[in-house]
Amino acid sequence: MYQVEAVVGGLLRIGVIVSAAIIILGLILYIATGSSGYPGTTYPTTLASIFSGLVKLKPFAVIMFGLFCLILTPVFRVVVSLFTFLKEKDYLYVGITGIVLVILVISFLIGKG
Repeated sequence: MYQVEAVVGGLLRIGVIVSAAIIILGLILYIATGSSGYPGTTYPTTLASIFSGLVKLKPFAVIMFGLFCLILTPVFRVVVSLFTFLKEKDYLYVGITGIVLVILVISFLIGKG
């Protein structure tokens, strides 16, 4: 179990570091260009607009992608935990982790609406 906790902890650390690096890259682009890449006070709010802005290296899109990665980091941890508990045949924790994952997905869907 200690090895699993170490792997999950490492995944969380990597997720935070990668997210921070992406956000810093977006800030550097913003400072270098002096523009967000979007008119006025608008910014990308959907995944499609974030990814299309990311392809064009728009600073706010890069920052939003970094934030998106940061949000996905704990979700990824829940998914990894679910598969770990399945492998260990610990069905009580599979059920609990599955419920947590469903709650996370529902909260994302409600938040989008």
